[in-house]
Amino acid sequence: MREESFDVIVIGSGFAGLRAALSARQQGADVLVLEKMRTVGGNSVISDGGMAAAGTSFQKHLGIEDSPSLMAKDILRAGGEGCREELVRIVAEESVKAFAWAKDVLGVPFRKEVELFGGHSVPRSHSPEGLPSGRPYIKRMEERCEEQGVDIRKAHYVKRFLADKDRMSGVECAPSYRFNAPPPETVTRFLAKRGIVVASGGFAADIPYRRLFDKRLDVSIDTTNKASATGEILRAAKDVGAALSGMEDVQLAPWTSPEEAGFGDGPLFADYVALPLGILVGKDSAERFVNELADRRIVAEAILAREEEVVAIADHEALTSINRDIGKALAKHVVRKYPDLAVLAKEEGIPEDELLQTVRRFNKFVGEKNDRDFQKPLTNENRPIATPPFYAMRIRPKTHHTMGGLAIDAKARVLNERGQPIKGLYAAGEACGGIHGISRLGSVAITDCLVFGEIAGKSAAQAA
Repeated sequence: MREESFDVIVIGSGFAGLRAALSARQQGADVLVLEKMRTVGGNSVISDGGMAAAGTSFQKHLGIEDSPSLMAKDILRAGGEGCREELVRIVAEESVKAFAWAKDVLGVPFRKEVELFGGHSVPRSHSPEGLPSGRPYIKRMEERCEEQGVDIRKAHYVKRFLADKDRMSGVECAPSYRFNAPPPETVTRFLAKRGIVVASGGFAADIPYRRLFDKRLDVSIDTTNKASATGEILRAAKDVGAALSGMEDVQLAPWTSPEEAGFGDGPLFADYVALPLGILVGKDSAERFVNELADRRIVAEAILAREEEVVAIADHEALTSINRDIGKALAKHVVRKYPDLAVLAKEEGIPEDELLQTVRRFNKFVGEKNDRDFQKPLTNENRPIATPPFYAMRIRPKTHHTMGGLAIDAKARVLNERGQPIKGLYAAGEACGGIHGISRLGSVAITDCLVFGEIAGKSAAQAA
């Protein structure tokens, strides 16, 4: 059997994996990245690219007062008892450093606007310029890996972990892997002299695995993830004694459309325009039923609880103030444009009188800056829904992020069932549990990946 040896092995090439690889390389380690697919990036490249950071120069320029303690408070409030406070505080306290690294070291060009996502107390989401995407981060990290001599092997499927006495010593891997085909029988052993970092992402597309933890998540629930977001590395880690945490906490995106597969183009309208500046209504009742800027779990559960379809509505002023191009969603008729609310109601099958009444009531709240029905935060950015044309999109939640995964400590060491570190094994990103609890706030995932990716790579490289 063929064997190769490296100081540090990283499994996965998304935000967390590439950050871990660069961090380990910075410590002088010889680094190998194993990616099962034929391109790097995983789900990271299809993320919207928004990154939460508290206390940035961008916020200060806009007069936004924020702090790591407030960011941590928001994450803990949404995540509840499933959060490990120590880990949350590390993410919040290191968020500005991670953002500065992405902006100044990687050279990711960020928009000057800072956006408010559901569950956050203040605007703190920073997005790359152009179409929302995680690709600018991944492209630049891949380039830096190449410049710095990080070895990235694509189409390599990790079958199992190898142990030498009391520590993880490497992995057994099948090269030339093709997704959805059985792994080749030919295997290579990659040995890790210092440590292995698991950065394999989540399992939102793994229907049998996710149903072990939430029976509702069957084939009828689509996912925003790539089909490759599966849980085989978590199962392999569990086989060598790793503890799993919060596996039942699977986040559903409350801004996706049943009229397109996967992530799609509709979320650019629903998440950035309709939820912050418009409303969600039941198709049959024409009633609002939730604070549209509550955290994702609250909004998604409220949608699933309705015995009617749900429609997101916003007007032209909301769209222009956000400055997002929804042309693709309009071309696909996932988002539809109407000259007035009466036509919208007729074409969408919503009772017209009831819809007009709901909009009038919401507009009154906007004028008062007080949502007396659902306590949605209403600021100077909110305007009455009154400027034609009007836009509508059907909403149906899809699995988006798995908050559960490997239990880790503050040094990104993977823990066993007794809460003790497993020597030689580290983890970062969506492969970990205990940070986001029952509900991850939007735009915190990239921050988490970069913060703990750096910690995991450094810890692995410095291991004795």
